[in-house]
Amino acid sequence: MKLRVGLVGLGEGWEHRHRPALRALADRLEVRAVCDQVGHRAQWAAAEFGAAAVDGFRALAERQDVDAIVMLAPQWYGLLPILAACDAGKAVYLGHGLSLELELTETIRQRVEKAGIAFVAEFPRRQAPATLRLKELIATRLGPARLVFCHHRLPVPERTSPASACRFDSTIVQELIEQVDWCRYVVGSEPRWVTGICHGDGESPEPDYQMMSLDFSERPGTGAIAQISCGRYFPANWREAITYRPLAALQVCCQNGIAFVDLPSTVLWFDDAGRHQESLDSDRPIAEQSLTQFYRAVTSLVRKGHDLEDACQAIKIVQEAVRSSRDGLRLPL
Repeated sequence: MKLRVGLVGLGEGWEHRHRPALRALADRLEVRAVCDQVGHRAQWAAAEFGAAAVDGFRALAERQDVDAIVMLAPQWYGLLPILAACDAGKAVYLGHGLSLELELTETIRQRVEKAGIAFVAEFPRRQAPATLRLKELIATRLGPARLVFCHHRLPVPERTSPASACRFDSTIVQELIEQVDWCRYVVGSEPRWVTGICHGDGESPEPDYQMMSLDFSERPGTGAIAQISCGRYFPANWREAITYRPLAALQVCCQNGIAFVDLPSTVLWFDDAGRHQESLDSDRPIAEQSLTQFYRAVTSLVRKGHDLEDACQAIKIVQEAVRSSRDGLRLPL
């Protein structure tokens, strides 16, 4: 059977991620309506898929020919389309990051739970082919993770308006939330302690570097530890410096070896037998895998909502890391 979907917000990843994925899954997902804050863009996408361009997300959610809502970009309406989908009893696929406000995300979680709808979120890092292969190696060859290093650096944007600065600050926090979720998934358990550090230049109210350590052991220092950081200390015009000797997206020291992950599809690992490198470019793209998972979640009638719980937990950890940095304390989770 085909699942009839309505698209809400097309986003920057439309051309190279979600549009090809929907094309590849045309035998399972049928686009019936499109809503975007830029009207002509919605009309263009709707015409390509033989769908209708709709002015508002609520009108789209209430359409009788739409079975599920696929949100692909955080536009002016934020997460409100999820609430509209709950009211209409429609399943939701979220192809972008959740709200940075824990209270709002918790409200969304409760509404989804009450509505009893399927909810699937796209987690690009944990769903990447390289991450899935790393989990296999941990289970079969490398053994449990002991130390995890996850770093990401971004350029300082050219701030032309207060709105652009606000969007960038949100991007930093969203990056930390996704990194926390990634490390939790790789380790396979929940952290028990968090220590946060923030660094600033004294001129900007926002930090230019944020770091946190997650301790996954019941007794401090006896289990896995993850170090997560995100910085924005390279000016945007220093393009050569930004790309110089980039760190591996994820480095994992395990009981029997060490692995380096470059997203989306490269794993380099070492054990007693020496060096091994795997390229997983032949695997299906992340967006296609996630939309397939969404299709199965809706058509199998088995409600899936733990993605929201994972997001809430990651947001809580980032908030506690900020409090740890402010108070100078190592905090239990």
